[in-house]
Amino acid sequence: MSYEEAVKELENIIERLEKEQLPLATAQELFERANTLSKFAQEELSKTTGKLFQIKKELDEFTEEEV
Repeated sequence: MSYEEAVKELENIIERLEKEQLPLATAQELFERANTLSKFAQEELSKTTGKLFQIKKELDEFTEEEV
């Protein structure tokens, strides 16, 4: 699953929880799924942020070497 797919599914779940009168068991299942998707999306963002900081660090080091 990609980050974008997780966010899209999370948005759909939130919309359902806000707009529909769902049975308690269904709402609980959706909430649990939303929690899982949220954690996944956060982990993906953290990984990407870490990679971007590493690339920036390497670029800064490369730029300093040229000066």
